Amino acid sequence: MLSHDTIAAARSAILRKDVSASDLARQAIARIEALNPEINAFNSHDAARALQVANDVDEGRIDGPLAGVPIALKDNLCTTWGTTTCSSKMLENFHAPYDATVVKKLEAAGAVLLGKCNLDEFAMGSSTENSAFGVTRNPWDATTVPGGSSGGSAAAVAASMACGALGSDTGGSIRQPAALCGLVGLKPTYGTVSRYGLVAFASSLDQIGPLTWTVEDAALLMNAITGHDDLDSTSVPAGPDHYADDYTKDLDVPVKGLKLGVVREFVEHEGIDPDVKKSVEAAIAIYEEHGAEIVDVKLPHAEYGIAAYYIIAPSEASSNLARYDGVHFGHRTAEPVEDIVELFSKSRAEGFGPEVQRRIMIGTYALSSGYYDAYYNRALKLRAKIRGGFDDAFKQCDLILTPTAPTPAFKIGEKANDPLAMYLCDIFTVVSNIAGNASLSLPCGFSTDPEKPLPIGLQLVGPNFSEAKLLRVARMLESVTDYHKRRPVVA
Repeated sequence: MLSHDTIAAARSAILRKDVSASDLARQAIARIEALNPEINAFNSHDAARALQVANDVDEGRIDGPLAGVPIALKDNLCTTWGTTTCSSKMLENFHAPYDATVVKKLEAAGAVLLGKCNLDEFAMGSSTENSAFGVTRNPWDATTVPGGSSGGSAAAVAASMACGALGSDTGGSIRQPAALCGLVGLKPTYGTVSRYGLVAFASSLDQIGPLTWTVEDAALLMNAITGHDDLDSTSVPAGPDHYADDYTKDLDVPVKGLKLGVVREFVEHEGIDPDVKKSVEAAIAIYEEHGAEIVDVKLPHAEYGIAAYYIIAPSEASSNLARYDGVHFGHRTAEPVEDIVELFSKSRAEGFGPEVQRRIMIGTYALSSGYYDAYYNRALKLRAKIRGGFDDAFKQCDLILTPTAPTPAFKIGEKANDPLAMYLCDIFTVVSNIAGNASLSLPCGFSTDPEKPLPIGLQLVGPNFSEAKLLRVARMLESVTDYHKRRPVVA
């Protein structure tokens, strides 16, 4: 593993000159080149560029709060270096003409950006099996999935190829991989992190956030990537009501006096794994022991979250992905065609994988004349009710605790041919995207498999702009457990 595998430890070691940024970058690159053939966390990496940046840190030409720390990016964030593929044949050779705002912010903070991580094609999936460039494997057990769609980013951190990573979350794509790989994953409030330069899947749901080993590391990345951006029309205005000056500031404030809500229907859901239920109940007991008041709350429309999500997200995807036709953007067929319609049809059929095609068809149907009111408008009305349910719940509590995923990591291929079973992996996470609020996953236990125990995640859900409080409450559980200190055994 890396000599210093957390962001805080790496930065402190570089400042003390216990390790140089160049040495740390070389360690990360060596692990990528040794482990990636099996784990397949990275679609691409640029060793020469990373080493140059690290050398500039060592020589004092680059400074900042993340100076010299190796960080990985999900391959749907635009960079002017390398390709931005979204793990799709459609964009296999795409070179972005600009950097995403979060990329610029990380570089301004001095981070050493290693490369681009695998994902479910266009971020559509919960296992990172829907990639045109192969399946990503979970470092805790290479026969299981790392979650998705940010599975490559999560696997890169869990395999100690990077100290931290950025992912994107449209229905749970940061939190679910974090849970399955034993990491902290934070989906910020919609609009607090600029989406400029994030290749769009579902624009009203997408959000960028950190994947890290510890709560402090997540806070450090939040310090770097949040803030208003004029280039993103959905970016919320600057101000203390929307952004914390320093997300690490209140991490160690006790939770005594806070009210934490529990949705019993989630904890006792019929599809939940017994080990997940046991770990979540144990975490709830720990919070109660440390002075938090546990209250039962209801989210009366949450059970319809998956149904609403799989109308809203595919509808927006069908619109966003219409631009990839082989003429305006994306792969163009080499087959002979008779007219422009056949060119579009063949290019899209060759460029998009089966899951993306399925969601485009669902979305196109839902938006078509005669069905718009029956499906899309109805889903939007349900969205308003789900959001109202959260507003009512947060009148009774500060945050809500739920499982992040119903099961630990499942076997590769186990759900690949059952889309509904795959969609239900996100049953506890999609509602936060629908409501737009902040939520976080952190390790709360391991499965009882004696040979290969797998991580289990606890989800904390908060109102809009509650990121600092989410991190504070997460830190409390982290401070009295050792789950964040365990590491998978990888070669």
